[in-house]
Amino acid sequence: MSRQSNNPPSGIATRAIHFGYDPQKEHGALVPPLHLTSTFTFESVEAGGEIFAGEREGFIYSRTGNPTNDLLERRIANLEGAEGAIANASGMGAISSLLWTFLEPGDEIITDLTLYGCTFSLFNHGFTRFGITVTHIDLTDPANLEAAISSKTKFVYFETPANPNMRLVDIAAMVRIAHGAGARVIVDNTYATPVLTRPIERGADFVVHSATKYLGGHGDLLAGIIAGRMEDMDAVRSVGLKDMTGSVISPFNSMLILRGLKTLELRMERHCANAQKIAEMLDAHPGVETVYYPGLATFSQKELAQCQMAAPGGMIAFEARGGFAGGARMMNRLQLVQRAVSLGDAETLIQHPAGMTHATYSPEEREAHGISDGLIRISAGLENIDDILFDLEQALASG
Repeated sequence: MSRQSNNPPSGIATRAIHFGYDPQKEHGALVPPLHLTSTFTFESVEAGGEIFAGEREGFIYSRTGNPTNDLLERRIANLEGAEGAIANASGMGAISSLLWTFLEPGDEIITDLTLYGCTFSLFNHGFTRFGITVTHIDLTDPANLEAAISSKTKFVYFETPANPNMRLVDIAAMVRIAHGAGARVIVDNTYATPVLTRPIERGADFVVHSATKYLGGHGDLLAGIIAGRMEDMDAVRSVGLKDMTGSVISPFNSMLILRGLKTLELRMERHCANAQKIAEMLDAHPGVETVYYPGLATFSQKELAQCQMAAPGGMIAFEARGGFAGGARMMNRLQLVQRAVSLGDAETLIQHPAGMTHATYSPEEREAHGISDGLIRISAGLENIDDILFDLEQALASG
């Protein structure tokens, strides 16, 4: 029997599978139908006018809404504890659509020191060209935000855990300080997913995701998500998405994410379990200098991780002995683990941030922002853990 959206189940896996969809309203189809259409017809001129005016529910054009995209948005909003959500064509499209809706010349964004490379590039090479100030500070210490925030600060933006070095930011502390100064908080929740962290429940105003990663989970799509208050989502849909970026997700990709969500909690359990064992092996290996993983006793922010994360996650960063050259030799010996950017796939992936995902930083910027040249990032996949460990161990072996 279908579970109705007005009486949602409490379990996250159950909601990820059932929320917002009644098979009996779609001829009994167990899987929600895929709506591959660019435009929608109206039963009359008057009905079309009412839909355009917002006086009647309905769809107009898939740039502003589509039944498949709509189901994905409602399901993600439910998982994040948000009033609404908007699906985008990519994670960068989501960030751009959100911020271009609300930013004006003279506004300031305060961000953490560590950001995904393309986000860093958008903020520092994009927004600053239009009179927007971007201030990078160490948000791992709330006192730094208290000292930096001002009346011109529009948003406080951060990732937690941060890509690629696993820094954590205390969401509740950032919210308290930002809201006290009239600013709003945006959290990139890509690494954690709503299975592990739900920033809106901790007071954040917006959550963004690269849904390409864990939400899709199979490395076969590009997508982004924004979640927040419905009033804000309506503004983003009509301004940032529709007019300023046009970053509209394909209904086919929405369908793939809806399929991926069905196994999200199960996959995150395996990602986290594998990552924990990989981190422990690396931490004990003589060929590794330092491992950054929230599940290790040596992780400097372990207490915060236990407070705001249900589990330590599937991402690991580490420094191999011998710096970049030593790390490159190790990476080139791998046979099962794949050298590739992105994360959250079934395959275990490894990459070198300074030369790949964070190459948009200058060497001086990387040093200032905590991204060393020898840092290596692993996305723990779903393979059998013994096979992953064997490949990493043989790659780390000397000779």
